Amino acid sequence: MNRTKPIEGELLELKEEIEVYARDYGLDFYPVIFEMCDYDTVNILAALGGFPNRYPHWRFGMDYDQMYKGYAYGLQKIYEMVVNTNPCYAYLLSVNNIVDQKIVMAHVYGHADFFKNNAWFRSTNKNMMDLMANHGTKIRRYMDLYGQNKVEDFIDKVLSIDNLLDIDALFYNRVVSSKKEENIEHSFSDDSDLSISLKSFMKSKERDELKKEAKTAHKSADIKRVESKNLPTKDIMLFLLENAPLEDWESDVIGILREEAYYYLPQRLTKIMNEGWASYWHSTIMTQKAAKPADIVHFADHHAGVMAMSKQRLNPYKIGIELFRDIEFRWDTGRFGYEYNNCEDMNVRENWDTKAMLGRKKIFEVRQSHNDISFIDEFFTQEFCERMQIFTYKYNPRTGRNEIASRDFQAIKQKLLNQLTNFGSPMIEVISSNDNNRGELLLRHIYMGVGLDLGYATETMRNLYYLWKRPINLLTIDENHEVKYHFDGKELKQVEGRPLPNPQGNLAGNA
Repeated sequence: MNRTKPIEGELLELKEEIEVYARDYGLDFYPVIFEMCDYDTVNILAALGGFPNRYPHWRFGMDYDQMYKGYAYGLQKIYEMVVNTNPCYAYLLSVNNIVDQKIVMAHVYGHADFFKNNAWFRSTNKNMMDLMANHGTKIRRYMDLYGQNKVEDFIDKVLSIDNLLDIDALFYNRVVSSKKEENIEHSFSDDSDLSISLKSFMKSKERDELKKEAKTAHKSADIKRVESKNLPTKDIMLFLLENAPLEDWESDVIGILREEAYYYLPQRLTKIMNEGWASYWHSTIMTQKAAKPADIVHFADHHAGVMAMSKQRLNPYKIGIELFRDIEFRWDTGRFGYEYNNCEDMNVRENWDTKAMLGRKKIFEVRQSHNDISFIDEFFTQEFCERMQIFTYKYNPRTGRNEIASRDFQAIKQKLLNQLTNFGSPMIEVISSNDNNRGELLLRHIYMGVGLDLGYATETMRNLYYLWKRPINLLTIDENHEVKYHFDGKELKQVEGRPLPNPQGNLAGNA
C-alpha cells in the first residue's frame, strides 16, 4: 500500500510544537511518525487493524465495507489512527482542519505514552509492522500451495477461538519444550542483525525440521492422547498448537494468528484507560497550551462530540477521562486513605481539602500499572457513579422501551466489571486432553453468573472438533445445575447434569 504521505510544512511545525508540549508535561513515548491520507485509506487501514500489509481474508473486506458505509451515511468518522510500534505510526485524515489536526496530534501523543509505559503493553512486539507483513507473505504462500479456500476456511475456524486467551501470558514467556527449541531461540536472539521477518522465517524452518524429526521418531504411534502437564490452561490456541494432530502449515497458521491475537490483547484490556488517558492529554494540551483564542469554540464542539454518552452503551472516552480527572482531584485534595474513607460527616467530606497536590503524580502511577478491570474496581466510586448519573437499564417488552433497572451502586459496578471481564466473552479452559480415556478434549466454562449461548458454543465446538479430530466435551453451569455437553462432530448433546450445592450445603433444586 502506497496511499499515504509524510506530513510537511505547517503540519510538520505543528507536530514539533505539540511534541514539545507533551514532553513538558512528562509524557514519554517512542518517536511518532505522522502520515497523511484520505478517508478511504483510513478505512482500509482501520479494517486491517492499522497495518498496511496483512494476510488476505474476507473479514477485512467486510470491516472496510461497514466503515465506508458508516462514513457515507454520516454515522461515524475516524479522525485518526495510531499503531503500537517503535517508531509509533499515526495516520491523519487529510480533510481535517488545522484545529482538528492539533487535537488529533495531542491525542496521539497520549496514546504513544500509554503504549510505551503501561505494564500490559510491555511484552508486545514493537516491530509488528515487519512481522505483520511477514505473516501476510507466509499465508499467501500457503494459499498458493494448498488453495485459498482451504487456508481461508482454516483461518475462519481458528479465529473463532482467538478470544480464548490467557492474559497472564502477557507477563511470562512459555518455557520451551526442549533444549533444541531453546537453542533455536538463542540462535536468533534480538541482538542479531537479521530483520524480524527473516528471523521469523528461519525460526519457522528450524521448527519444521524438529517436527519432521519428531514424526520420524514416532511414526508408528497414533495421535498423542495423554494428559498435558500444563493443564488446565486458558491459552487454547497454544494448547492446540502443541498437541493437536495438525499439518505443519496449519500449526504455523495457528501460531501466526495467536501471535497477532496477543498483540491486540492489551488494547482490548485497556480500552477505557487508553482512550481516557489520550483524551485527558489532548484536552489538557489544547486548553492550556496549543489552542489559540479563535480555536476554542471549534475545539469545544469537537471535544463534546467525542465525549457524548450514548443511550446504548458507555463511552470509553468519557468514562476514562472523567475517572482520570476524578483521581487527580481526589489526590490533589487528599480525598483518599483511612481518615477520609472513615469520615461519616457528609459536610466535612464534601469540603475535604488537605492541599496534598498529588493528583498528577497519581494518574501517572495509575497509567503505568492498571488495566480496565482494576481501574474500574479501584477508582469507580459511588460519588463518581452518582455524579456521572450512571445506572443499569433493561428492555421492557410491555412498553417497548429501555427503562432504568437499578440505581444501586454495587449492582452498577458489578455489571460494568462483568462486561469488562474477558470483554463479555465466556472464559474457557482446557482441563483434560484424554477425557473418558478416549482422547476427547474436556473444556470447562468458568461460570461468572452468565450462562453460555449454546448456539455459539455449538459452532465453536464444531471448529474445535475439526482442529482436535476427536469429540469435544464441555462442563458449564445451567440453571443452577452443573452440566456436561458432548459434541461428536455432528450434534451437541447433554450427557450429564447434577444440582449445585447452595451456600448452606444443601442441594439446590431437584436431583
